[in-house]
Amino acid sequence: MITCAFEDGHPAKLRHIVTHALVEKDGCLLLGKRRENMMEGGKWGLPGGFLDRDETLEQCVLREVLEETGWKGKVVSLFRINSNPNRPKEDRQNVAFDFIVSPLEKIGEGDNESTKVEWVPIEKLWNLDLFAFDHGESIKKYLEYRKKKFVLPLVF
Repeated sequence: MITCAFEDGHPAKLRHIVTHALVEKDGCLLLGKRRENMMEGGKWGLPGGFLDRDETLEQCVLREVLEETGWKGKVVSLFRINSNPNRPKEDRQNVAFDFIVSPLEKIGEGDNESTKVEWVPIEKLWNLDLFAFDHGESIKKYLEYRKKKFVLPLVF
């Protein structure tokens, strides 16, 4: 759990910022299977994580893609802002910024947050219930966007 406090020392009930990456290459999405000891362990998720102090959203999403998958990327577009205060299966409130990221090159290995990282063919994506948190909802919206482009970003 992340704890925050206001300048006067009182506890802060603030929402935290996370980024997620929708990385597509050759009709496949880049996904990681979360370690069992993590929240939503054993489920597949988009690369992503918490915004660090002194970094932009774009820097955060590219850092997380590199850390979790070993892939360098380039931000194509902000895709979705999910500000739902009741996002499922979380012990805190997060606001998620989902980006479309183009993969550039693999320069390393992913960190220990995932048991495996795979390029999953879009036509073979599992039942969306197998995704951590609300990542399946983001993937579903992205697949709709691929079929028929609409104005970005989506705000929920």
